[in-house]
Amino acid sequence: MKHALGIWLCLLVAAAVGCNGRHQNSGMSVVVQGEGRFPASLAGRWTADRDGWEFVIEPDGRIASAVLSLGRVRVTPGQTVTVPTRGGGEGVFEPGEWTVYYEPGTRQLTVKIAMDHVRVEMGEAVLEGSTIDVLSGAVSVADGIWQVQWSAFNTYTVSGTNKPATELSTHPEYGETKALTFQRAAEE
Repeated sequence: MKHALGIWLCLLVAAAVGCNGRHQNSGMSVVVQGEGRFPASLAGRWTADRDGWEFVIEPDGRIASAVLSLGRVRVTPGQTVTVPTRGGGEGVFEPGEWTVYYEPGTRQLTVKIAMDHVRVEMGEAVLEGSTIDVLSGAVSVADGIWQVQWSAFNTYTVSGTNKPATELSTHPEYGETKALTFQRAAEE
């Protein structure tokens, strides 16, 4: 849990100090610590061993798209996605700022995915709120493995017909953390 807070501090310091290799795009920024560039060898499709996460990373470090754990929905930075739900409703996913941070000396890759607004109709219930997910860990390019700690910071409520809203948020400072292993897909 302190690990997630440390990652946040690193991202904030990197943004404030102004690292080389910073690249901004609509809803997306890439920060490389020091004098280097984002390694093109990390480009490709990275899929988690569970919970549905997937990232498509471009050679310059930008995320072309991500499959979110919540709803297994593919989202593109800067673009709101609306999808039908099984119950006949709809889910709306509005991304916020996404950040990729890479530290060449330790091969530490950190991805921050902010979803500014999420609204999912589930039968008579509606889940609504926002989330910030931080995935951080060392990358082994040779093995195509990225071992991460995934920290989720959710602010969600669920409401339904004739029922009071129920808070489903994580702790604002500590979130909820679990380990994931990402595998890079073989080039197609």
